[in-house]
Amino acid sequence: MSSDTFKDLTRSRENNVVTENKDVYIGNNGETETLSKNQRKKLMRHQKWEEERNLRKQKRKEKRQKRSLERKTQGEEGGEFVAGRKRLRKEVKPSSSLRLVIDCSFDNLMMFKDVRKLHKQIQRCYAVNRRAVHPVQFYLTSLGGQLKQNMDKTDEGWVNWKDITVKTEAYHEVVAKEELVYLTSDSPNVLTELDDTKAYVIGGLVDHNHHKGITFERAQELGINHAQLPLNSFVKMNSRKVLAVNHVFEIMLVYLEKGDWQEAFFTVLPLRKGAIPLGQEGTATEDKEEEEEDSDRDSDTAETVTHNTTNTQDQQEKVQGGQDTLQLKEAPKEQTAA
Repeated sequence: MSSDTFKDLTRSRENNVVTENKDVYIGNNGETETLSKNQRKKLMRHQKWEEERNLRKQKRKEKRQKRSLERKTQGEEGGEFVAGRKRLRKEVKPSSSLRLVIDCSFDNLMMFKDVRKLHKQIQRCYAVNRRAVHPVQFYLTSLGGQLKQNMDKTDEGWVNWKDITVKTEAYHEVVAKEELVYLTSDSPNVLTELDDTKAYVIGGLVDHNHHKGITFERAQELGINHAQLPLNSFVKMNSRKVLAVNHVFEIMLVYLEKGDWQEAFFTVLPLRKGAIPLGQEGTATEDKEEEEEDSDRDSDTAETVTHNTTNTQDQQEKVQGGQDTLQLKEAPKEQTAA
């Protein structure tokens, strides 16, 4: 066995000559020394490592070939391997000719904190559309002012967004008026189905209801079609029925996938809205009344127990007071007898 096999073993003893005997080596002074048990184990591990070198090399090669084959197969299915991130990213292509437009022309009506909220909602819309089963053609119109400044400052990568059309012009300058439908909760028209030939406009406004009805007024001024989501037909809500931009956007995406408005609403609407399926609000009210009755019963029981406990304590105090009085009356007799 060559001295390379014992390299780790004799690193601290330079110029040592190692014999073929696993249990001994010859030091600088020419004396033969016996290997310790730990040294023998280390020697065996090193020897095994050397013997399996080619096997490990073969396994690494097979693993690389397997990964390459997987990437090739997934690439044929429409996926794209992203180097460095080690995950497959689907190349998103709108599967629907339906267009969703966010109207960003309300910049001057919002405080800067609300502009930041709108920016986050737009980011959410972009993300869910990229992951959607049936992505839509996404438009941002009238982009400028505070919103664009905030996007440039906090999210420089937005300029590289894919599958989105960004315009500084107004939506009615980008899309023909007869193809536009403005979604507003103030419209008397109820949307029952989606038309792939239409472009549905969502007002990009976060105003906490300070400018009520403004999107409806804009639609009327421009003479374009308008409608509201069929929320009242499927949902009973405890809060106001004005939805955030991303909620409306997501509801439209889920409806495209499921074809069911009720499922779309309850998939997207947050719990804080207190949404209840229409027709079940009576059951919810009864449950609430039962809880209140149970609470009242518990309260009455607690009062009874407290009252009984108080009476018992009063009786005990009276008995104790009587005993003290009796002892005071008997005390003079004892003194007389003495």
